[in-house]
Amino acid sequence: MARPLRILVTAFGPFAGVPVNPSQRAAMDLLRLKRPALSGVEITLSILPTRWDELPRLDALLRERAFDAVLLLGVASRRRRVCLETRAVNAARDFPDAAGRHPPERRLMTQQADVLASTAPALAWVAALRRAGIAASASLDAGRYLCNAAYFHALAATHGQLRGNGAVAPVLFIHLPGRSGVPRSASRSGLARALCGLLVALVAEARRRNAIDRRLRPEHGGSGASPA
Repeated sequence: MARPLRILVTAFGPFAGVPVNPSQRAAMDLLRLKRPALSGVEITLSILPTRWDELPRLDALLRERAFDAVLLLGVASRRRRVCLETRAVNAARDFPDAAGRHPPERRLMTQQADVLASTAPALAWVAALRRAGIAASASLDAGRYLCNAAYFHALAATHGQLRGNGAVAPVLFIHLPGRSGVPRSASRSGLARALCGLLVALVAEARRRNAIDRRLRPEHGGSGASPA
């Protein structure tokens, strides 16, 4: 019997002046909602400490669990829309974390490219959020802080776990706006429903890629099979 689909949802914990991170609250809100499309799906929620030295913890989790898809949430107080980040950069700004520590290096990962693109169809999902009444846009700049760093680490991990068809698991980072994490045009419950709908789309995309991968495996006689 095939194992259940494994999905990782991450958000960030508190930092100076913010005892409850809006991304953590949004993640918990969306996971409280019940959708038939998510039944049988194994969803792991990880609240990441807002610290540079905790990034290896995310790396370890991604290695150990081999997730089929990853959804990362963070907050950007100066933004006014929900932003779906289309890429992450291999760079860190020299800015202290919640523990007052600075990044050890200005480059996040020495053996990786300068930029990694999202492996999820972010542009299509921007339109889906707008149809749900959420002010949303695509973004080319996830910043140089821990949101970008977590995204880069997640993308690097999944790029290192190529499937038989050369595809990678869909990974997407979403920045929530303002200090509340909720766009002015939306309610907290409306945002939760829209994010849950996006999670359903992420699950569907992961299933689609897994199905293609199974068809191309040698034991299934797919065109990608190699001769014995």
